[in-house]
Amino acid sequence: MTSKKYTLLAGLGCLIASTGFAQVSPSHPYTAPHPLYGTYSVTDSNYYSGKNLQQHNDFMVGTSDYPAKPKDMWELGIKGGSFTVNGDVNSRFGKSFGFGAHIRKSLGHVMSLRLEYVYGSATGLNWRPSMSYVHAPADNPWNAAGYAGAPVYYNYKTKAQDLSLQALFNLGNIRFYKAQTGATIYALAGIGVNTFHSTVDAKNGGTAYTNFPAGDQTNTSRKDMMKTLKDVFDDEYESAAEVDPSVKWSKMFAGYITPSATAGAGIAFRLSPRVNLAVEDRVIYNLHASDLLDGDRWAEQGTLSPDKDFFNYLTVGLNFNLGNKSRRVEPLYWLNPLNYAYGELRRVPEIVLPDSDGDGVTDQFDQEQTPAGCPVDTHGVSRDTDGDGVPDCKDKELITPTYCQPVDADGVGKCPCPEGCGVKVDDCATLLGALPSVTFKANSNTLSSDAAASLAVVASKLRANPNCKVVVVGYCAATKRQQQLSWDHVNKVITHLQEKEGISGDRFIFSSGQEGGDCNTVDIRAAAPGEDGPNTVAPPHPNLRKK
Repeated sequence: MTSKKYTLLAGLGCLIASTGFAQVSPSHPYTAPHPLYGTYSVTDSNYYSGKNLQQHNDFMVGTSDYPAKPKDMWELGIKGGSFTVNGDVNSRFGKSFGFGAHIRKSLGHVMSLRLEYVYGSATGLNWRPSMSYVHAPADNPWNAAGYAGAPVYYNYKTKAQDLSLQALFNLGNIRFYKAQTGATIYALAGIGVNTFHSTVDAKNGGTAYTNFPAGDQTNTSRKDMMKTLKDVFDDEYESAAEVDPSVKWSKMFAGYITPSATAGAGIAFRLSPRVNLAVEDRVIYNLHASDLLDGDRWAEQGTLSPDKDFFNYLTVGLNFNLGNKSRRVEPLYWLNPLNYAYGELRRVPEIVLPDSDGDGVTDQFDQEQTPAGCPVDTHGVSRDTDGDGVPDCKDKELITPTYCQPVDADGVGKCPCPEGCGVKVDDCATLLGALPSVTFKANSNTLSSDAAASLAVVASKLRANPNCKVVVVGYCAATKRQQQLSWDHVNKVITHLQEKEGISGDRFIFSSGQEGGDCNTVDIRAAAPGEDGPNTVAPPHPNLRKK
């Protein structure tokens, strides 16, 4: 019976889920601007109480990093469902019911408090006979009915009320990939006060039943026995259940009254901003742990039952959000606090940092307003290679020895210049001297460590003679493959000197596919007076390029 009950509720839950989730669509108003509180804008001061208004104002002007907590609606709920006793006697689910109501208020987006009242009527009937009542006190209803050791069929009807204050913990409204959830799961725990009164159907009118099934019933099915017993009992429940002297009896409620504890879980489906439907299951424990919720506390061996009874309350309910929507947002446990943060991140404009002098260093870090065209360091200060105080872009003598400084406004040192000391183009062959060649392995375009060391020597000489250019010569052009490999070798040398050694590209003359040299060698020589040419050319046959 229990499995059928949960199967039915699971099917109902799936049906409701399809309806609840369908409420959230791409056209839903929660996609509106500033959706921190659903359709309610965080900037609207109407949603904040007097004590939170100052924080809201501070947030709006940027002096507080966090928005204030808005006023939200109260929830009023009604519910009904199965109210049963988990005890020594089998429950009759078709005749066990309960209903109740609650009010609920959020404390935040995760936790809320709920005050709930429950009224329940639970019935039960064992389909197998029992004899344990013969060990019970005289006030046991089966002894009082006078069965004199005959087998009986335990049954009960228990009416109960419970008032509890519960803490609910919401687990589904904080979403990272959507604005509004269509369903949320929650857990609950609480304490309260419980009263109950159990009665037993032990008599047929004023006498004991005379038509109980007798003998061994082990070969009779549960279904058949329940049908037989329903025809026997009159369901009057006229006998008071055995009294437990350890539990307080209340004259006001005509039954036991005890503190209670409750725990459970549920899932709620958002049908609209005002209404949601919840499926919930919770248990209610008497803190005095009475074993007489079902009217019986005796095991067949004549000892007290070691297991204490508790109520189970499985319900479906409708919940309504109460409050003026122009002054209160939905209950916070339905709202996603990430909405505002995500919305603001999407609206952050592209950050463009100012660079007044256009030197590539933003004003925040720039230590100098540099004239246009002057290269600068990472601090935005004009480069001064020789440290003479004249930036390179104005220095006519790029490298002035220290002993020749200070210099004039053009960066020229004070050392007397003997005849012929000026840097002339036709002196570059003398100044640079013999430059090393670079050799590649056959059909390879990879620089070896020896080749890289040779190019470091070339770079050192070029830095020392800034007015000199060099010609980079590659050989062989008999076939397309040789032409392309020669181009690759020359390009590799020039690219290495530019990227690894920092030599400007305008210092090179590109010359590939020449005759009279080794196909795997690149020669580097000083440019002759008046000699000029491109520092890069297009590859002749790029589809034949070799690594």
